[in-house]
Amino acid sequence: MPQEKILVLDFGGQYNQLIARRVRECHVYAEVVPYTTPLSALLAMEPAGIIFTGGPNSVYDDASPHYDPAILTAGIPVLGICYGAQLIAHMAGGRVESAPVSEYGRTTVFAETDSRLLRHVHAQTTVWMSHTDYIAQAPEGFRVTARTENCPCAAMENDAQRIYAVQFHPEVLHTQEGKIVLRNFVRGICGCRGSWRMDSFVQTAVAQMREKIGDGRVLCALSGGVDSSVAAVLLSKAVGRQLTCVFVDHGLLRKNEGDEVEAIFGPQGPYELNFIRVNAQERFYGRLAGVTEPEKKRKIIGEEFIRVFEEEAKKIGAVDFLAQGTIYPDVIESGLGASATIKSHHNVGGLPDHVEFREIVEPLRMLFKDEVRRLGRELGLPESLVSRQPFPGPGLAIRVIGEVTGEKLAILREADAIFREEMAEAGLDKTANQYFAVLTELRSVGVMGDGRSYDRAVALRSVQTSDFMTADFSRLPWEVLDRVSVRIVNEVRGVNRVLYDITSKPPATVEYE
Repeated sequence: MPQEKILVLDFGGQYNQLIARRVRECHVYAEVVPYTTPLSALLAMEPAGIIFTGGPNSVYDDASPHYDPAILTAGIPVLGICYGAQLIAHMAGGRVESAPVSEYGRTTVFAETDSRLLRHVHAQTTVWMSHTDYIAQAPEGFRVTARTENCPCAAMENDAQRIYAVQFHPEVLHTQEGKIVLRNFVRGICGCRGSWRMDSFVQTAVAQMREKIGDGRVLCALSGGVDSSVAAVLLSKAVGRQLTCVFVDHGLLRKNEGDEVEAIFGPQGPYELNFIRVNAQERFYGRLAGVTEPEKKRKIIGEEFIRVFEEEAKKIGAVDFLAQGTIYPDVIESGLGASATIKSHHNVGGLPDHVEFREIVEPLRMLFKDEVRRLGRELGLPESLVSRQPFPGPGLAIRVIGEVTGEKLAILREADAIFREEMAEAGLDKTANQYFAVLTELRSVGVMGDGRSYDRAVALRSVQTSDFMTADFSRLPWEVLDRVSVRIVNEVRGVNRVLYDITSKPPATVEYE
């Protein structure tokens, strides 16, 4: 791992991965670790600084997550955010209570700008608050450096011990100068130089893969999406022809996508890869028959992927490693430390207990999506592939609500293709970060050809996001939505209603299941 690193100690906050993302924007490597990690293990990782995340609990409740108070005297800079700030106050002898007035959303904060943490922040600025408890009394040795109308301690610090705390969330974009606060901590207080760059990542990752794999053979799970494609090219750079890429066409891809993947990575494509295409549509349809629960779908698809790869490995001879395009949000959303399991990603929480490979290799496991795209550009992948729309590993199975059938998939493929065509025609494919159609379980009455219809409803989803940890729905032009709706209802048999999803993340996720 990089010499310079910030550890994000996870106390169950919904923004913990976003904190790590913002630290990396300062060109410093950050990693989320569970609060159950012993202090000795944290210190062994030699972090330049530690950040306590927020969380849903009250620090004065004995059942809530706590930590070894010795961390405050270990000589390493610490920053507490929200619950993390209250935990520092609690551990250091301050007083945390239920606030007379809760603060949620945008709030004006008044800051002491001579604070090292708040340097270059305006004396009056807007922050994002989300708390019902507050620091009623700062611990001895701490100076209060910010307040709001209802919160007497919106920030505090013990500069001598390099311990800092903020009640607000600097990691979210709604906090106007949050990036300055985090940069002050990471680059100023922790003294990090900012050496985390993609070119250095490529060199380090290639060297690590070569050492790990040695003369072994690698089977790469290639979906044709951004993550697995970048992983494949990175591994190819590391071990060359020791790598075989297997593309499983599970029948859950978008329209014409299987052929497009083969055109890029197959024998006629530009890459020096051993490529195998496995047509396994009927196999996956059979396993998914009658299944409606989203988590069960994901786990079935994850296990079936592995079984197909095991079978292909036996056909090509001894294979030592299975490579996957797992990225950091997959790991975190599948449940890490105190964080809730949002959904099991097929290549993380969906893995079966028994896998017939010596080891699984995941070279992108600690990268966020935009970092993967930057890595792809660094590796020389074409922009058309690097900027490709994100597509989940379980494919259209989690965009068909309820049971997955061939008939439903055919309807969804056509509706999704129309939506993507019209978005590209309007030039919106360059501004919307992800957009797709979903086949809902809703049936409704309509009038088509002067007769009554009772058909399905398709939902359209389009979001704007910088990191896919949070997302806002796209404000698409009405004329575009109108064209998409008219085309889908007229061209796709079995659909008589089109809906547009205007829910952001949170509370929703980007995908439906």
